[in-house]
Amino acid sequence: QIGIKNTSTGKAGFITALYLVLVPVFGIFLKKKIGLNIYLSVILSVVGLGLLCLKDGSFSIVTSDLYLLLCAVLFAVHIILIDSFVPHTNGIALSFFQVLTSALVSTIFMLIFEKVDLNSLLNSLVSILYCGVCSSGIGYTLQIIGQKKLNPVIASLIMSLESVFSAVGGAIIYIFYKWTPVNQFLSAQEIIGCVVMFIAVVLSLVNFDMFKKRKKDNN
Repeated sequence: QIGIKNTSTGKAGFITALYLVLVPVFGIFLKKKIGLNIYLSVILSVVGLGLLCLKDGSFSIVTSDLYLLLCAVLFAVHIILIDSFVPHTNGIALSFFQVLTSALVSTIFMLIFEKVDLNSLLNSLVSILYCGVCSSGIGYTLQIIGQKKLNPVIASLIMSLESVFSAVGGAIIYIFYKWTPVNQFLSAQEIIGCVVMFIAVVLSLVNFDMFKKRKKDNN
């Protein structure tokens, strides 16, 4: 939420989608076999992020981008942890306690670092309810239930579609409702960066061993 404050929803969605590449990369530390395509995906994702973040020929990354990159790392760790714990526990109970923990920690930091404005909270009530009930409550519960019998890399691919929804949704809202304070359309450079990142995340899921096996079987 901090990172998205000064960027478009489409750009934020694609940067946070980097967790799709990070999930298999983190598997290295869990002693899981990592193919060449994963390393190629990391290189492509870095190029894509550069096109997204290094605007106007500058070679600096703004603070918002760093927050979003950190968000991607935390998403990747979360997916891996869910994959480890969900087979041994009740999914709905796990979702309840993770949301409760997040709420308590966030409340503490809010009281420490921010000034609580009741009017601002009331004006943002619809967004708060959607994020709390739909995104955090329902969304993360469905993630936990879905990951019970699903490879975490496949799960990350499916969930990465949020980047597509964020880009399309941001544009639709801007065109028809003008709700957002900034133009949600991406520049040509940013669009290329998004395409490169999309190629990177898809490439990370290509199983070249499967093609080798098929070729061997055909021979």
